[in-house]
Amino acid sequence: MNIIVERFNKIKSNIELLRPIKTVKIIAVSKTFSLSHIQPLIDHGHLHYGENKVQEAKSKWSEIKKEKKNVNLHMIGKLQNNKVKSALEIFDYIHSLDNQKLADTLSKNQININKKLKYFIQVNVGGELQKSGIPISDLDAFYNYCVKEKKLDVIGLMAIPPNDLNSKKYFKSLNELNNSLALNELSMGMSSDYLDAISCDATFVRIGSSIFGLRS
Repeated sequence: MNIIVERFNKIKSNIELLRPIKTVKIIAVSKTFSLSHIQPLIDHGHLHYGENKVQEAKSKWSEIKKEKKNVNLHMIGKLQNNKVKSALEIFDYIHSLDNQKLADTLSKNQININKKLKYFIQVNVGGELQKSGIPISDLDAFYNYCVKEKKLDVIGLMAIPPNDLNSKKYFKSLNELNNSLALNELSMGMSSDYLDAISCDATFVRIGSSIFGLRS
């Protein structure tokens, strides 16, 4: 068996011990990896992949998505306003909705191309100045703006916790915020902490190096 598929299956079985796999979706973070490197997992039938650059995603995935209609592509990086139109054409999920101007641009362009994506609001759970995300104090107002005024399909929250070896505390906090908005999906957890995230009700985990190996 291919090493990438082997690693993927190991992660899948780790998740199954905690939660039924159908309630947790693994986003295989394929950013920077070539298509030939990712192909074994595509051939294995996995459907969810994460990219953080619009141009890279388009060049890598455009043909595959024509062939395999059920492959889902997740934008997990910061999305610039000038890349929105291209992002809407290739992605199915955006995990980094984090400001009003972006919400406005997404809403307008969605209507123009007649395609509805699913969105996660990125929350700055650690209040870190260098990190993107809506401050917790602004979350309710921003959620209402996106959903009620801009008619965006917000399905959950997303966060990247501070790198202080205390991820679980932030995962619990994000889960409580998600529940307070009665949202069904929750995007959190990466290679190093996905089991902690799942124990706090994550439904999407973003795993790259543990599947594809270290990035060069």
